[in-house]
Amino acid sequence: MNLSDPIIELKGVGDELAGKLAILRIRTIDDLIEDFPRRYEDYSTITSAKNLRPGPVTIKAKISSVVGRYVRRGMHITEAIASDDTASVRLVWFNQPYRAAAIRAGQDYFVAGEYRLSRQRFSILNPSVELVSDFPINTARIIPVYRETKGLKSNQIRRLIREALNIVKELPEHLPAWLIKDQKLLAYKEAIGEIHFPSSLDLWEQAKRRLAFEEIFQLTLAALLNRQEVLAEKGLAIPFNEKLAKDFVLKLPFKLTNAQRKVVWAIYQDMAKNQPMNRLVEGDVGSGKTVVAAMAALTAMEQGFQVAFMAPTEILARQHAETLLNLLGNVGYGDQVGLLLGSLTPAQKKTAHQKIADGTIRLIIGTHALISEKVDMHKLGLIIIDEQHRFGVGQRKKLQAKAGHMPHVLHMTATPIPRSLALTLYGELDISVLDEMPPGRQKIKTKLVSPNSKKTLYKQIDKELAAGRQMFVVCPVITETGASRGLSAEETFKQLSEHEFKHRKVGLLHGRLKPAEKERVMQDFIDRQYDILVSTTVIEVGVDVPNATVMLIVGAERFGLAQIHQLRGRVGRGAHQSYCFLMLSDSKAPIQRLRALENTTDGFRLAELDLELRGPGAIYGSIQHGALDLRIANLSDMKLIAAARAAAQNFIDKKEDIDNYPHLVSRVTALRAVTNLN
Repeated sequence: MNLSDPIIELKGVGDELAGKLAILRIRTIDDLIEDFPRRYEDYSTITSAKNLRPGPVTIKAKISSVVGRYVRRGMHITEAIASDDTASVRLVWFNQPYRAAAIRAGQDYFVAGEYRLSRQRFSILNPSVELVSDFPINTARIIPVYRETKGLKSNQIRRLIREALNIVKELPEHLPAWLIKDQKLLAYKEAIGEIHFPSSLDLWEQAKRRLAFEEIFQLTLAALLNRQEVLAEKGLAIPFNEKLAKDFVLKLPFKLTNAQRKVVWAIYQDMAKNQPMNRLVEGDVGSGKTVVAAMAALTAMEQGFQVAFMAPTEILARQHAETLLNLLGNVGYGDQVGLLLGSLTPAQKKTAHQKIADGTIRLIIGTHALISEKVDMHKLGLIIIDEQHRFGVGQRKKLQAKAGHMPHVLHMTATPIPRSLALTLYGELDISVLDEMPPGRQKIKTKLVSPNSKKTLYKQIDKELAAGRQMFVVCPVITETGASRGLSAEETFKQLSEHEFKHRKVGLLHGRLKPAEKERVMQDFIDRQYDILVSTTVIEVGVDVPNATVMLIVGAERFGLAQIHQLRGRVGRGAHQSYCFLMLSDSKAPIQRLRALENTTDGFRLAELDLELRGPGAIYGSIQHGALDLRIANLSDMKLIAAARAAAQNFIDKKEDIDNYPHLVSRVTALRAVTNLN
């Protein structure tokens, strides 16, 4: 058989079983072989019946006295006796009536299961049994446990994988021979055999390392190839104007932090090259990313280039426009700032398009409207994308295509990126970090709150609201379900507006509202039409409401640490002391992880913890995580990442022809679309 053969070609797979396998995304032999175990159970130690102790056990024995019967409410029990040279032990199966007919008298079996007390007698409950052989599948070994679906259990998948590994023609190597030798890796074929059916813990560790290395190698190679492609493009050199930069800084109403100075200097050096800049600036809310963007934009505008500044929402675009208009107006460039949004009237859009086309507007701030075919960029030299991971790959490419050449690209994000992800998922970017906050910003007081303390907390919050402040309430879901009772935005809105805060003005915001409705509700909150805004995480991105001083997160244990840190940044933006309350869904909810939020405001530390405890999905969302499809590799393993990245760079330096490795081509092509800009 070949790896590309459909799964139905495998012995024992009919239409019904093929349909169940398809639910698990197993459609070919290759899909089956690369369906790695979720976990393992160790039944490799064979114990004599006399020496059994409670817990998972395996014995080698003959089975006799097999009897099945129905008991109360239709339950079927099969009982048998397993005996070796030392003693006998009772076996019990529940609702497995086929067992009696399947067991052959006088044969030696491996019996593996849980040995424990049941109805005043120790027994092995629901054991797996199979005839003694040199290669048992379900007993007497480290047993792989797979993802299951209704009507399809791990033991069936184990049998199919064993069958496939026995008859497939070949398992071709995915990596160059020199790389396998340099890194002391198992061959792919051996690694696949050991990951499914480990011969020993040592070989299982080696198999895991080989397959994890391959996953990270593919990811970093994709990022480095993207980087190589960008660097090969011809860019427009935009020289640094020292006098203009100094004039801009002198007219600021505050002093730049040292971190801002370092980041701006790195950007100026990038923009002065003939190669296009591809830099990401990351920094917590309030660290001064917009000022950095203004200084980059000013340099391009002064040289006659246009700058496109793309934000994820209209509200954020308007806020950026107001800030940038003030900053650039100080040095005489305010009249070159324009706003282009989907909500503008046709006449306003026509005027904006004309001014963009003739170059009157040099800094164009907007949302997806900037990608519109009607927008004719006069001389696009710089693209600034705020919260860049919120835009799809295709959207970013469209914006770049408007230049007719590769413009300089500056990304900004308030999501702290752990170093391991910076080297993999964002490996094609140069990264700068604003790791210093401007002086005078007050620390947000963060506290975990039990649901039993809700009344006391609401009284405290009401005092804040009575003083003229406002509050965000963030819920994990929009609509109530059985699993999220009391945690939905709709139910929380109803509860607060009709009971605890019925004397306050309460608004509701969530992702099912139409874009115009969302904008209106958010603007009303900014304009103080509401005291309280109940929302889902749609308010996570950069909205500036200086009067909001309280962030209440409902069901806090359901959120990632980095996500809560982002939400916490929605408050503390004005002159007043601000608070973030983490309300647990019940008094038994785990709080160890959340304690970190009480003790640190370091977004990078929290992101590292999230990555370690919950994986990249906790930071970047399930879609991103699914696209990465890392089944073995741990993105917290810096040693592995460093080795894989060095190998990927070596692969490029050796001018290896990737087409010689079809599996590598397929994975890297897919991952180039996941990593940043390709």
